[in-house]
Amino acid sequence: MDNKLKVGISIGDINGIGLEVIIKALNHETITNLCTPVIYGSSKVVSYHKNIVELESFHFSTASDASRVKRGAINVVNCWHDNVNITLGQLTDDSGKYAKISLDQAVNDLQHGFIDALITAPINKKAMQNTGFEFPGHTEYLTSAFNVEESLMLMVNDSLRVGLVTNHLPVSKIAESITKEAIIKKLKLLNKSLQVDFGIDKPKIAILALNPHASDDGVIGDEEENIIRPVIIEAKKKGMLAMGPFPADGFFGSSQYQKFDGILAMYHDQGLVPFKALSFGNGVNFTAGLPIIRTSPDHGTAYEIAGQNKANHYSFQQALFVAIEVARNRKAYAEMTANPMQKREAVVEKGDQVDE
Repeated sequence: MDNKLKVGISIGDINGIGLEVIIKALNHETITNLCTPVIYGSSKVVSYHKNIVELESFHFSTASDASRVKRGAINVVNCWHDNVNITLGQLTDDSGKYAKISLDQAVNDLQHGFIDALITAPINKKAMQNTGFEFPGHTEYLTSAFNVEESLMLMVNDSLRVGLVTNHLPVSKIAESITKEAIIKKLKLLNKSLQVDFGIDKPKIAILALNPHASDDGVIGDEEENIIRPVIIEAKKKGMLAMGPFPADGFFGSSQYQKFDGILAMYHDQGLVPFKALSFGNGVNFTAGLPIIRTSPDHGTAYEIAGQNKANHYSFQQALFVAIEVARNRKAYAEMTANPMQKREAVVEKGDQVDE
């Protein structure tokens, strides 16, 4: 029996670099030894982008649905049979329309267990909104689709993992959204994900300040003293190794981030600017807190280079590897939880004392 993961891939914006990086990332024989990729789109659109990339070695099988895919091969599920007008590098209604069709079918199959994980190629938010897509991005859409109260946008590159308290908000609305309740919910999600998804038993988590210099003892705001510090105290009482609040500039500038398993930033650019400066081209966007596995590359549609065969595919490839790693870690955690003696034996093997 073939136990390889069936990894669904939504193609994103057909006018961007999504299919270019998908094709390049999958064009290695080792990929189908690790998993069975299932691309949601159209064989015609995939072939169009394959011709741009000029990879004669890239081959795929077509299927009408995910239950009929060929194991050990790259598959394309035909979600439509229309002749699509591709306008590389341009925001069009079609670019949003077909990105949404691809995403909807992939998520439907994920909900029904026909695929084991999902990697989402980049979308253009404006093009998606033109189709009636009501969410700021993939993270919020998937949170709703799987009926969970909270999820966590978590950027991952090896041991650097940065989560966000707020996601896609205008800067003018950030401060009012930073509450004790919001921070503790995201912190719990981060702590649990580091344990279950990344196999870290007692993760050390750094919490960043909201204000410059962590407010300089109240000179520049009071959120650190009134909101963030009480959360850290509460988290420690619950057994979490949470520390901070750290001023973001000094924290990253002094490489202090290397001492932690996870970092919780207050808002999008506070976390993603340093993350991308340190990791761009290799980073992965992982949605923690969902019952399913979803990753994506750390870049957008890159209209400015679409169709020029210049896109770097490493981030997408890393998104695939992280999805496989998380699946393995979740399985190991479930087995360990079902058999607590397994954990006890593992601790004894390390030479640690175990209380009877």
